[in-house]
Amino acid sequence: MSPTEGAVVTVSATDRNAPDHGDPGHGRLGHGKPGPRAAGAGLPRTANLLHHRYSRTLRERAEVYDARTTTWAKAAPGYYARLLGGLYLMESASVLLAPLPAAVLRRLARSAEAPDTVAGLLLGRLARRRALRQLRTDAAAIVAVHAVAFAAYGEHAWMPVAALAGRALVVSLQDNAYHYATPLDAPLQAMNLRLPRPLEAFALGFNLHGVHHRHPGLPWSALRARFAREGGRYDLGWTPAVARQLRGPVGAGR
Repeated sequence: MSPTEGAVVTVSATDRNAPDHGDPGHGRLGHGKPGPRAAGAGLPRTANLLHHRYSRTLRERAEVYDARTTTWAKAAPGYYARLLGGLYLMESASVLLAPLPAAVLRRLARSAEAPDTVAGLLLGRLARRRALRQLRTDAAAIVAVHAVAFAAYGEHAWMPVAALAGRALVVSLQDNAYHYATPLDAPLQAMNLRLPRPLEAFALGFNLHGVHHRHPGLPWSALRARFAREGGRYDLGWTPAVARQLRGPVGAGR
């Protein structure tokens, strides 16, 4: 594995998912990993909880399209936009929701509710008092930090822009790699991807995503032992799993 690949694994897996590995000491804002971020802790955590409930169901299967109602060509533009940075940009746009009153968020949730998306459910949860308070705190911190960063970089502001663009690509590419083309209607289904052990430790074991889905309450440090007890079988290497998503959307039933 190349140093570049190792960096990709580190800045994506560890930062996005550690708090849901049962270890409150590794919150999304507490890793100390380098690189600017534009999406706060509250929205991704809420989305991840919904992901565990609805993964591979009609509500959440990012690469799947219904061949009875659309075609590969029609599904592809949205799929590739999401894969190549769009997912992270959508997360980042959550700061625009922060100033909205809870009543407005609830109306948006009702409007967005549909059987093939978690958007309505997500907005409804964000309208709850505690979640909305956290979203507003996150958004204020994000805006302040980025304003200071861009002011500090001055004429070199292209550097944090480039870092954010790279982060958007990395996060969006790896997000669904553990689920791409896996069986549908199986929320516990996810792949365990091979990584060198030092990188696995640095990525807080997130490559063992299948174990995490079956045992979401386990701390990240216990995933390796559970993986071994369950047979220690990898589904793919991390790089092939990420790369195969470039094949594009998958028709339901394939």
